[in-house]
Amino acid sequence: LNKLHYFRRSGVQHLFLQGVAPNSETQQRKPDLIPSGKLSMVHTTMEENFLEGTLHFLSEFVSCQHCPPKEIISHLIRQILLNPNQGEILKDTYMLLMKIQMLHPANTATVGWDWTLLKYIMEDQEKPPGWLLFLQYVVQTLEDDFQQNLRLRLLQKSIAKKVLSCDTCFNNVKEVVEWLITAVTGVGFSQPQEQPQEIASSSAEARAECRSSAPWLASTDQAEVAPPAFFGQRVMLLLQRMLSIAVEVDKSPNCSSRKIADVIFPFILNIPLRSQREAFLNTMESQLLRCKLLELLFQHSCDVPTTLPLSLAKILYFLSHSSVLLQCQDETATWQRWDEMLQYLSLLLMSYQNVILEHLRSSLNDRMDLIIQKAKPKLQDSDDISHLDIQLKIEDFISRMQQVLGQPFPLQIMEKLCMLRELFLIVTA
Repeated sequence: LNKLHYFRRSGVQHLFLQGVAPNSETQQRKPDLIPSGKLSMVHTTMEENFLEGTLHFLSEFVSCQHCPPKEIISHLIRQILLNPNQGEILKDTYMLLMKIQMLHPANTATVGWDWTLLKYIMEDQEKPPGWLLFLQYVVQTLEDDFQQNLRLRLLQKSIAKKVLSCDTCFNNVKEVVEWLITAVTGVGFSQPQEQPQEIASSSAEARAECRSSAPWLASTDQAEVAPPAFFGQRVMLLLQRMLSIAVEVDKSPNCSSRKIADVIFPFILNIPLRSQREAFLNTMESQLLRCKLLELLFQHSCDVPTTLPLSLAKILYFLSHSSVLLQCQDETATWQRWDEMLQYLSLLLMSYQNVILEHLRSSLNDRMDLIIQKAKPKLQDSDDISHLDIQLKIEDFISRMQQVLGQPFPLQIMEKLCMLRELFLIVTA
């Protein structure tokens, strides 16, 4: 079951909330609402727009035994986190929301945001300073509720089923794709005036964690503003997580991934830079979705498309029949275009191997049973390729490249081919 690692992790939980989690005894006891006398104090601060007071009282009153009503959580999101507040107020509001989420995870009945609000914030040209914190909170609620309902095998009752199902609300998934493409290309996702610094300025420990994962952040301490590249990467990763949940929440990940890939395909054809295309593909969490998308790309680039199902034989076929991939590569040197093609072919091969070994085409419920039973991967006839097949196709490709690129043969192309050959040999072993 540990192979289901994408759905057994902490999501975007904040490092400052370590140790706040309820113990097993308090988890078994159903929490009560905050007593009415205390709630009246909170409502008074809300009516007087005394933000610090609202946050202070709620921080004191929220515990393992007592949770706030849904309308209070909604107020924290809409009236404080998404208002033009900055600095400590944003950080404190986010921390309080995460504390509530950790102690009393949201479900379809208690969640304090809806898709209309998320869509409005994501598409607003003048986003409030706290919008990235809001997106993190949204993904956290989706993640926690998804994991809880996965353990109970009740994904049909999850928040994700309500807002990210390819079967019942596919338009929402299309919107996530559009936001993701916008984040990748950097158009319309400008950095807010004061970037929330829940990870960069709240404590030395937080800054140290950022530096360990991205050393170039160290120089931003004095500015107290995260670089735009980091900001865009954060948004990209959160939206990719939403797409991976959308792939898995329905009964057929295979169908869902195909539908989502069909939506992404025309967008990725027009992403202008290789670095952006690579960022999009490399941050994609769902191996199955990446497989479907890369298969579409290579089919599109084949001089003679094949009717083979996705398999090892089909990936070898792509090596022999694919041309340069994308129209927007026109100003790039020819060898670099082939280099990118080989890189994506290796990525397709690795993703396909994960799909097969981890039964990713099966629903999560079926997948858990297959893993418990230690079921062998389902192979197809077209997965049966020999070392000779691999060698002949590699040699054929080298011959074709020598005609196209001439001499001297680019070293990068040979390195990519060697890597592809080794991957094929590993997979077929």
